[in-house]
Amino acid sequence: MNVLVVLIPVSLILGGCGIAAFLWTVRHNQYEDIEGDAARILFDDDGPKS
Repeated sequence: MNVLVVLIPVSLILGGCGIAAFLWTVRHNQYEDIEGDAARILFDDDGPKS
């Protein structure tokens, strides 16, 4: 039972850190262009090398 005294606050802190990280990514527009990022890997941006 004493382990719950430690595990509950630790889980709440980790959950809060996860929510804070998610909110940071939303505020910094990390999810703005999901389709563009997925398609960008398919194209070769490097030109022909001489």
